[in-house]
Amino acid sequence: MFLASWILGVAVILCCVSWFLLGRRRRRQGEPPLENGFLPYLGCALKFGANPLEFLKEKQKKHGHIFTCHVAGKYIHFLTDPFSYHALMRQGKHLDWKKFHFATSAKAFGHGSIDPEEGNTTENFHQTFIRTLQGNALDALIEAMMENLQYVMLQSRAPKLQSNTWVTEGLYTFCCQVMFESGFLTLFGKEFNSNNDKNLSSKQETERAHILNALENFKEFDKIFPALVAGLPIHLFKSAHSARERLGEALLHKNLLKRDNLSELVTLRMFLNDTLSTFDDMEKAKTHVAVLWASQANTIPATFWTLFYLLKSPEAMRAATKEVQSVLESAEESISLDGKNISLNRKQLDNMPILDSIIKEAMRLSSASMTFRVAKEDFTLHLENDFYNIRKDDIVALYPQLLHFDPEIYADPLTFKYDRFLNEKGEEKTDFYRNGRKLKHYYMPFGTGIAKCPGRLFAVHEIKQFLALIFSYFEIELVDSNVKCPSLDQSRAGLGILQPSNDIDFRYRLKCL
Repeated sequence: MFLASWILGVAVILCCVSWFLLGRRRRRQGEPPLENGFLPYLGCALKFGANPLEFLKEKQKKHGHIFTCHVAGKYIHFLTDPFSYHALMRQGKHLDWKKFHFATSAKAFGHGSIDPEEGNTTENFHQTFIRTLQGNALDALIEAMMENLQYVMLQSRAPKLQSNTWVTEGLYTFCCQVMFESGFLTLFGKEFNSNNDKNLSSKQETERAHILNALENFKEFDKIFPALVAGLPIHLFKSAHSARERLGEALLHKNLLKRDNLSELVTLRMFLNDTLSTFDDMEKAKTHVAVLWASQANTIPATFWTLFYLLKSPEAMRAATKEVQSVLESAEESISLDGKNISLNRKQLDNMPILDSIIKEAMRLSSASMTFRVAKEDFTLHLENDFYNIRKDDIVALYPQLLHFDPEIYADPLTFKYDRFLNEKGEEKTDFYRNGRKLKHYYMPFGTGIAKCPGRLFAVHEIKQFLALIFSYFEIELVDSNVKCPSLDQSRAGLGILQPSNDIDFRYRLKCL
């Protein structure tokens, strides 16, 4: 037994030594500085994953504005100079923004490849999302979300809301339930028809139970999403795998066809799945699971952080409440609990610069997205003052949190300042500087260039609607006004808005209207 263990140990050591001597990449002339790390395959993955921002700051200080890191079998060139970000956008001939996203989607959600070159579908997914989440289609989404938020806040949660009684709940839990339920109804419609239905109340309760069950499946699946992106197979996570399958079953076309008021996004996606793809029924459903995840995974934590910072900043809360009241008065919207909904359209929501600034600041402090491009071939990347050779299949990446936390761009970068994105006139501020030079790229939670999140406008409007309704109908406060800001959950770095490491208790009650 001892001899066998000794032989195995020697074999492992020899493999590691062989990798160190023969398997490690060697930096070629003209390439960026290289960090291989000491672990086979993983490279720098563990150090990067522990605290990406500090890791990249350390390497930036050591190597300068561009360097290469071996991370989980991939070689990633991190570009850290914001004045060179545009260079990445100009390299469409040599860099592919779709390959990484398509591969990640198929791996995480379990459908076949959505890359048209693979032959499973000819749908242009990016164009589908732009067509159904922007322009005129956005107006219909905003209208539906406004109605559904009020239904969820005031009717769906009615048993909790008794006159003048405080309800204590976790702030993240509250945001998660309200935004998920409202967003699900907005995109995937309702099982019940409200027209002259004597059993409406019972059907609404059943519908809510189904959606809350979907929320539990969503959370179970979402917990291991970073592991799936890193390349681990979902079969290692039995409960998450089962949760993903249950979400897929709920979103089968035969089940969606039973629902009223499907969004244009889902209706069009169903049509294109049926006419342009060779996917089986479950694969089609899993493309809808991808839509569900994309609509919720970042919006929920963004809503939490925005409301949390407002609750911690009385000045910000006063300014935001005043702005919402002003817009409602201009729109001649009265606030009551008699069943008449508040209605705010896209133009009115766009006329809220203070809320815009507050949401931007909350997302600046909590965003840890990454922008990826995959090299189609060996090529030379020309930056502002230099150039570097990049190998085929390498990844060129931006990590905007470096930008968002740069004290030369944002004074006191770790401090929430609700008016940071407002100019002297109280309008949107777009002038940000580094080393005396104006920046084109200074705020990037949604990515940049052609791959910029197509649902970003709807996401911001959702949060504005949520806040406007909270201010209108509820009194809210933190249970402990001195509670510390929760830390960011770094396990999701690279995926967007980071979740809080712990929930925060708050309480709310209906206003006496």
